[in-house]
Amino acid sequence: MELNDQVYDQIVKLCNEGNAFVEQGKDDKAIEIFRAALDLVPLPKSDWEASTWIYTALGDTYFLNGDYEKAKSNLYNALNCPEGTSNPFILLRLGESLFECGEIDKAKEYLLRAYILEGYKIFFNEDDKYFELIKDII
Repeated sequence: MELNDQVYDQIVKLCNEGNAFVEQGKDDKAIEIFRAALDLVPLPKSDWEASTWIYTALGDTYFLNGDYEKAKSNLYNALNCPEGTSNPFILLRLGESLFECGEIDKAKEYLLRAYILEGYKIFFNEDDKYFELIKDII
């Protein structure tokens, strides 16, 4: 299934705007724009590849904003969309969000899955505490 071109183009345009707001440090505006993009995706949202990257963008923005519960929720949604379970970035951010929510065992599981798919390089720009959590089990 594919989105019609008009809807797809509008979603891409909104996501690009959202990303620009993130780069400008305007996270609230970015979240608003990402939500508008998500609203354009037909139900069930989990059937569409576009939802994978919109939920990921939302989760990442919430994470960077320190709202780990909302980050976790959106990243779980991304995980349940097409190719979500094989996306190392989703697994990494979800693991980090779980860590920050105090769900250490679950955090280890997702951080380890990210490591298995991508190796140590996925942790390069992340706080060392996340890799420290799994280094003894790899």
